[in-house]
Amino acid sequence: MERPTTTRLLALDGLRLLCALAVAGYHLGLAWSIDNVRATAAFMPAEARAVLIYGFLGVEVFFMISGFVICMSGWGQNLRGFVASRAGRLFPAFWACVLITAAVMTVFPLTSGVPLAHDLTGADIAVNLTMLAGPLNVPYVDTVYWTLWYELRFYTVFGVLVLAGVTRLRVLVLGFGWLAASLVVPPDVPLAELVMPQFAPYFVAGMTIYLIRRYGPGVALWILLGAAYLVSLVRVAERVGAANPGFPVPVWPGLLIITLAFAALLAIALGATDRWSWRWLAVAGAVSYPFYLLHPRIGFTMIRNAWERTGLPMPVLVVIAIAVLLVVAWLVHRLVERPAGPALRRLIATASPRNVLPRGEGGSARGPLDQVGGRAGLGGHR
Repeated sequence: MERPTTTRLLALDGLRLLCALAVAGYHLGLAWSIDNVRATAAFMPAEARAVLIYGFLGVEVFFMISGFVICMSGWGQNLRGFVASRAGRLFPAFWACVLITAAVMTVFPLTSGVPLAHDLTGADIAVNLTMLAGPLNVPYVDTVYWTLWYELRFYTVFGVLVLAGVTRLRVLVLGFGWLAASLVVPPDVPLAELVMPQFAPYFVAGMTIYLIRRYGPGVALWILLGAAYLVSLVRVAERVGAANPGFPVPVWPGLLIITLAFAALLAIALGATDRWSWRWLAVAGAVSYPFYLLHPRIGFTMIRNAWERTGLPMPVLVVIAIAVLLVVAWLVHRLVERPAGPALRRLIATASPRNVLPRGEGGSARGPLDQVGGRAGLGGHR
């Protein structure tokens, strides 16, 4: 039997920002040696490096949140409403962040020959604005945009389900089938572009956990969630094992992190956080997506220039950069997302007089996605 759900899950907003901060900590506090700029030890103490290295797993948790929220927001939608909701949530902030990042890279070149080259053409930047730079083999304005291509492919997969009509059975069939395909499809064949074997278990886990929230626990749901969890452990071990920052990286903390992520999302689904009413969590969710998009290149530029000029300790510079970027992210949300997102959503939803949607199915200023605290995983994210 279908259970009633709350109108807003503020805990998802907090979890979303926590993931964004983890990824930022990894990039801004650790990725220096990966960029072959200087030895990591020159920037961060060993204790900090041992923790920050696992921040890249915030992306995996983003994908789990995306599976949860997209399944929730797509329920009862038609395809036009689904597309309008996704576009309105993702593109306005993305367009602003692409242009801001390109401008910063142009106006504030790095000192002392530190290699953060900006050799993008106007055409490259224009292609980036479509979110299709990856498949079109165009250089990214910022490297974190690779995750958005995974999100777009997930939306495509789920959009087929929306077209057919989202039901518990259909989501279960998609989950079992997709998870099985991720185990047998090699990563170097064309079909892998759709199956996404490295990250499929996280999307499947998120969808399954949403079904648990909507319908309550059941045998089939526990089996699918358990299978997704086991495959996730394998994928995390592969990702952590492939890390090569110049110092040993044990696998077990990565396994613990993803286990805690499963537990946290499951606790949210089962209602453990339903009474949370801290409105600052909504702000946290609102800034997470633009912050994620802005932090790497601009953060690198700020920190490296400041370090060359001031010599302040690297941990202090990282904290300052994150604080500044959170403020900029809030401005992007307030000045760009809030006015442009609903307008773009309405434009797409009502583009044809024959396809005007009723209120609550993408044609109003507030649709199903707005009721759950914002965008999905990366779209925060998303």
